[in-house]
Amino acid sequence: MNKKERLVAAIEQGTVIDHIPAAKTYQVAQLLGLFDLATPVTIGINYPSMKVGNKGIIKVSDKFFTDDEISRLSVVAPKVILNIIRDYEVVEKKTVETPDEIKGIVKCNNPKCITNNEPMPTHFHVSGSVLTCHYCEKEQDISHVELCER
Repeated sequence: MNKKERLVAAIEQGTVIDHIPAAKTYQVAQLLGLFDLATPVTIGINYPSMKVGNKGIIKVSDKFFTDDEISRLSVVAPKVILNIIRDYEVVEKKTVETPDEIKGIVKCNNPKCITNNEPMPTHFHVSGSVLTCHYCEKEQDISHVELCER
């Protein structure tokens, strides 16, 4: 198949986020602020995938994500693949990994935590799928977190 005849149009420069669990696709787009971009964004869901069953894919023209944006992404959709595109070619592939620490991305679920009562960013230590608050030591499962406002 010619690269310019795919189900989703090829992009000249930018990033393709692939292997997103289908149900998380719009959450990923919202988390990364893609609805506010002025450049073309293509969002597709329910494509067949051997890895995740049904997958989502997002193509973002003329956008390359920062490490902070990628860390945010890892909270909702770990193990997605970022493809960096230049001149219609994939020049780099990265698997998104959840870092050992997450700062300012997830809310602490302890209402008495200082981060819920003072204007300061949250800070969690990551161990497998468990996040532990740096301040109050409350644990929460990464799949049931509430994200901080951007």
